[in-house]
Amino acid sequence: MANESPFIIEHHGDITVITASSEVERLPESALDQAAAMVLASLRKDPPSVLIFDLSQVDFVGSMFLSFLLRCHKRVKEHNSDVEVCIAGASANAKELLHMTSLDTVWPLYNSTKEAIAALSVD
Repeated sequence: MANESPFIIEHHGDITVITASSEVERLPESALDQAAAMVLASLRKDPPSVLIFDLSQVDFVGSMFLSFLLRCHKRVKEHNSDVEVCIAGASANAKELLHMTSLDTVWPLYNSTKEAIAALSVD
């Protein structure tokens, strides 16, 4: 279990979904940094046109996790300024923090990844 990443990266065409496991709530900063580096490398290698952060398995997000989200956002925007970045499945606690930091004005919030994909796949 120690070898499992706290993030699962899935590709649905040009949409990339990054699902955070509940493990991210307990990770020390160094481990989160390592996991973030792997995710960022994946985004650098295969930049999406839509990036969805699935937080449905996470109840609480802290400042380190918000920093990770912002780094991913910056990375994909560097490659393509038109990239859509959004949050799906955020808990009430996560939504409150996103609201307090005004990040809910930066990233649209969807109730589920399925809802986000449906909303952002319209061509």
